[in-house]
Amino acid sequence: MSNLSRSSEIRASVGQPSRSIASVAPQPSHPSRPSHSEELTLSSESPGRTAIPAQSRRPATAAGLDRFNAAPADAAETALLACCGSLRWARLIVGHRPYPDLGALLAAADEAAYDLSRDEVADALTGESSAGPAEGAPAVAHTALRAAHAAYESSFGHAFVICLDGFPPEEHLDQVLAGIRSRLGNEAEKEQAVAADELRRLARGRLAHLVSDPQKAAVFTTSGDLAGHTGRADRPDSPSVAV
Repeated sequence: MSNLSRSSEIRASVGQPSRSIASVAPQPSHPSRPSHSEELTLSSESPGRTAIPAQSRRPATAAGLDRFNAAPADAAETALLACCGSLRWARLIVGHRPYPDLGALLAAADEAAYDLSRDEVADALTGESSAGPAEGAPAVAHTALRAAHAAYESSFGHAFVICLDGFPPEEHLDQVLAGIRSRLGNEAEKEQAVAADELRRLARGRLAHLVSDPQKAAVFTTSGDLAGHTGRADRPDSPSVAV
């Protein structure tokens, strides 16, 4: 049986989720680079998210950014690899330090993501994994999501990634299933471009959270920290979601 027939069969078997699925508009195959002014909004300020109060977030972000700017290159790169699994992406960002503010850092992260080759994007996508539904989800949700992920991975050879900034948690399952169904119809070249842009947005959200969260920012060691300690970040908890 061909991959196309197998994917069609699995899509048909998934059926509708337990509640209505919002339709997802097709994404452009080669998204244009947004201007910096369009991209400087923090993920935590997206609709449907609980934003950290500005007065408490700014000092923490400034401290985290200072630690990132002062960290040894290997420690900074290791932490960045938890945001996006491309060593070249991490090195491009580290190589342009220091950054005057978070907006400049996120703009550099976007530029570095756009500069990745097809092979580098493909390599970074291998580091992503398909997560299950939220805790407490009914069995039918697990079944539907497993089938949808299997269809996608069979067609494209890597985990399905999507950035869900702006969507409340209770809508994540619907958005994921709708996104997979929509993108299964893409040709391989178009889907890599879509996945690359979703990966860029995920990396951006993870990086913003990494720098803004005092506990997460502690992974950036400085010259005043223990000698020889490079630190290693787990993937930052982030309003951006990879599933």
